[in-house]
Amino acid sequence: MKLFARSLLLICAVLPCPAVTMAQRPAPAPPKKTGAQPVPTPEPTAPALTPAKAAEPFEGADVDRMAAQCVTLETEAGPVVLEMLPHAAPETVRNFLNLAATGAFETTTFSRVVPSFVVQGGNLRTREQLTPELAERSRRTVPDEPNEIKHVRGVVSMARSDEPNSATTNFFILVGEAAHLDGKFAAFARVRSGMEAVDAINSAPVEGEKPVKPVRLNRAVVAACAPATNPEEK
Repeated sequence: MKLFARSLLLICAVLPCPAVTMAQRPAPAPPKKTGAQPVPTPEPTAPALTPAKAAEPFEGADVDRMAAQCVTLETEAGPVVLEMLPHAAPETVRNFLNLAATGAFETTTFSRVVPSFVVQGGNLRTREQLTPELAERSRRTVPDEPNEIKHVRGVVSMARSDEPNSATTNFFILVGEAAHLDGKFAAFARVRSGMEAVDAINSAPVEGEKPVKPVRLNRAVVAACAPATNPEEK
């Protein structure tokens, strides 16, 4: 063996020999996992949609349709029937009809009374139960609609703050004349019958302008006006 190696060295010293390389063992394949399940790819999901608010009953109603409606305030002092005057204040009437028709006024009270002047109702925060939806509705404002209707006994008008376009849900019924309100507040309805109930609310005991025992408005009912039977009804 040693003689063969020496002979090989002598031969390679005289003649060029091809380079000898060591065979490389192939790298072992990575081990395969057994029993592994493929990871499912989640399906794309559509973004959550905010439910659309339902349209209120008198959205889009024209003046003639609103003028044909009367609202009966069923109070603890008796019923008070109001006729609407949308030709003078269309958006104010629409707002009032929507509030009445959706039950927003139910269980509210006449929370402000000024003897010989007004009774004021429509404050949704006086309800027995105020839902988040009604709380949001109570903050919705309507544009000012001062008009030619005089603020006399039996006229219904929208209450608001000193800020313009700040009327929301509060309304007042006059038991006396108030010429200083003409052209400044939106008169939108008139008492058709039941003024005696309004007088009873106005004559109840008060502390300042707050009734000692506020009269409750059990509910407001919207219906087509009945034919006038009283000569005083217009």
